Amino acid sequence: MGMREGMETAGLETSDAEAVERTLRGERDAYRVLVERHSRNVFRMAYRMTGNRHDAEEVVQEAFLRAYQKLKQFEGQANFGTWVYRIAANYGIDRMRARSAEQSRRQMPSGPKEDGLEIDPMANARDMAPSPERLAASAQLAGKMKEALDALSPAERTAIVMRHWEGCAIEEIAAVLKSNTNATKNTVFRAVAKLRKALEPYAGGMGAARAMGSEQ
Repeated sequence: MGMREGMETAGLETSDAEAVERTLRGERDAYRVLVERHSRNVFRMAYRMTGNRHDAEEVVQEAFLRAYQKLKQFEGQANFGTWVYRIAANYGIDRMRARSAEQSRRQMPSGPKEDGLEIDPMANARDMAPSPERLAASAQLAGKMKEALDALSPAERTAIVMRHWEGCAIEEIAAVLKSNTNATKNTVFRAVAKLRKALEPYAGGMGAARAMGSEQ
């Protein structure tokens, strides 16, 4: 027990750079420190990109696996959290595009997902005791938000998640989308406009923008 607590304490005190160096020396427990430290942020982004837990968990697992396999290329050139986040975003958009292409080939009609309506688990933490009326309104708005997000292209959804929920720079989003900054700005603008139009009847004006975390 004391040894386990010692390892956890050491993990808290270990910097990302030190954990990377130790991992490269063959200490696998050091990489676990990095996974535990950054997996929550990566999952949050992946969940918002893909819209469901199954895909988000796969994105997280694949991102950390790829980061581990390419760790020698990292060489402390950037913050590890930023690096693995970018790997996850790239894999996430590839997965979304592949899923979109597969759905187009099958010509499946749009409808509820297999696991039903999933509300972003990070989005409802503020209101500890909402009224029944507010709960009903929130559930309706969450449903319309999910429909609106599902209607976006993979690039649009990635752009708005990274920009307005994750606060990423346009240059970082452009790198993930393999695009230039001007085209990326247009993608963000187009996605915001589509969401506002879809949500306006349910939230109205700036209320819709606040509901989706995209007020400009």
